[in-house]
Amino acid sequence: MEDVKQHYETLLAKHYTWMFGTSFEAKVAEQRAILEDALKAVPRTGDRGLAVDLGCGPGYQAVALAQMGFAPVVAVDTSATLLCELRSHQGGLPIEASENDILNLGTLVSPGTAHSIVCMGDTITHLGSKSEVLALVRQAAKALTPGGVLVITYRDLSTELTGLDRFIPVQSDDDRVMTCFLEFDQVESVLVNDLVYSREGAQWKLEKSSYRKLRLPVKWLEDAMSSAGFEVVRGSSGRLIRMVGQKL
Repeated sequence: MEDVKQHYETLLAKHYTWMFGTSFEAKVAEQRAILEDALKAVPRTGDRGLAVDLGCGPGYQAVALAQMGFAPVVAVDTSATLLCELRSHQGGLPIEASENDILNLGTLVSPGTAHSIVCMGDTITHLGSKSEVLALVRQAAKALTPGGVLVITYRDLSTELTGLDRFIPVQSDDDRVMTCFLEFDQVESVLVNDLVYSREGAQWKLEKSSYRKLRLPVKWLEDAMSSAGFEVVRGSSGRLIRMVGQKL
């Protein structure tokens, strides 16, 4: 995930919260509603103990999980900038921030101890290959308690966009404009080009950076989760695909 880490540290992290166009509190409330709904998809087993937020960013899901009664919540991300933002918001909540690669899940959590693991907001498509996705899903299955739940949300980019549909407006205000351009140049991945114009006095400054996202068909991910020992329920969260797997 080195290219992704560089992209976040050089460009995306500084604009990340602004991209959503809402307050931190409102975004946490939105994610909490999504998580509460996702957990309804599987039978409730046990108490709400350890939870893990993979690719936690500034902490929207981690804070939501802590508010829901999970404790502790291990929040994992490679961005020091975003983890610093998480710490500024966590207050007294039982959140443990970890600057680490999500592929190191198996070294961060003891087998059979996590009650819930979430990997949301397109994080899973930041991995370098389908084999890495499968490895992560298998690590999650090993880390979860029997009946524990894995929640994944992501954008399905398996269908190629063409022409002007490849240009995606992300966010804008009087002083900043962000646009994303997608290049479907490979079968397994898409090249994401982020462009941010920021006003500096009478001038506009352009920041630009690129990274790759995986193209993960829904059926492929469902099969990968099933093969790792999950009973899977498909759903959606806004524009994102949602996969909820309960460890058998």
